[in-house]
Amino acid sequence: MLSASLAVLASFLVSQAAAHGGVTSYVIGGTTYAGWQPYNSASGQSSIERPYSTYDPILSVSSGSLSCNDNGQASGSQLSATVAAGSTITAKWSQWTHAQGPVMVYMAKCPSTCSTANSNSLDWFKIDEKGLISGNLPNGQWGTALVMKDLAWTSTIPASLAAGEYLIRHELLALHQANTPQFYPECGQLKVTGGGGKVPGSGYTVKFPGGYGANDPGVNINIYATESQTITTYKVPGPPVWNGQ
Repeated sequence: MLSASLAVLASFLVSQAAAHGGVTSYVIGGTTYAGWQPYNSASGQSSIERPYSTYDPILSVSSGSLSCNDNGQASGSQLSATVAAGSTITAKWSQWTHAQGPVMVYMAKCPSTCSTANSNSLDWFKIDEKGLISGNLPNGQWGTALVMKDLAWTSTIPASLAAGEYLIRHELLALHQANTPQFYPECGQLKVTGGGGKVPGSGYTVKFPGGYGANDPGVNINIYATESQTITTYKVPGPPVWNGQ
């Protein structure tokens, strides 16, 4: 009986790992940096990505895990990658299974070293987003569909951004279940060089949790409702994208 129960549990864990997804590596300046491996032991892992333990979604906008996933704080062997302002960073997923929803990329400046910074206390600003690209809500082309196709997303670090230590936060928001948004954020640590000494103003920054409301139109949404057939626009949650101005 015990062995049968263990077999059921093992099957359940495998099915959970096979669903959804999370960032598993980054490409910066032609160099690939290994991401955190959520289903492996934390012992011995050393990565620029902050630890997280599952590909499962976060279901509440008020969750304390919303900033950088279920752990979100620095590991004991935390690394940071150096990136020049104005250059690109590509996040990669080993799997992603949901085609309806936006992609959002945030950064947050750490007050000193990022390895001692609590991700819930930082001011996050958005550097990239892609919501509904074309078509209507249920059948249109979404940002997350591009991630499902390429298993990668490339963003540009604003050229005018002040040098310093930052977290970068890639977030996929899956909308395939009516009025039940699924948030998938993961964070990495960066050391930005060069730049123009600028940081975004308060109108561009939010805290996580706190950056989204449960009733925001881009969060509390049923893309399969009858009226959604004729809707061809979508408001991506969170602040506007900061382009470095």
